[in-house]
Amino acid sequence: MESKTKLTLIKIIHTAIWIFFNFVIFYMLYAAITNKLDRWLWIGYGFIGLEGLILLTFKSHCPLNLLARKYSNSTQDNFDIYLPSWLAKYTKLIYTTIFAIVIIITLYQLLN
Repeated sequence: MESKTKLTLIKIIHTAIWIFFNFVIFYMLYAAITNKLDRWLWIGYGFIGLEGLILLTFKSHCPLNLLARKYSNSTQDNFDIYLPSWLAKYTKLIYTTIFAIVIIITLYQLLN
């Protein structure tokens, strides 16, 4: 398989995982706001926790990012994912902020 094909495959997988985590985080936000503290919310916490452990293990880099580096010399923030460059650059900050809001709301709902 050619390097370009491998990079395209990595970008497709990385984008699919990003979309999946969008569903997870926004369901968690919805569940926390509506006080729907069901098993799916806690499964979401598990997924986000697992993602956090993976990022910690790989020094704040997604393993797919590191794999894609083998097939690209690009310095663009979105070289490894089908997202606009600004979103790829700030995705961790955006979703960490949303997740912090989810935690705060969940704690509020649990304590009331």
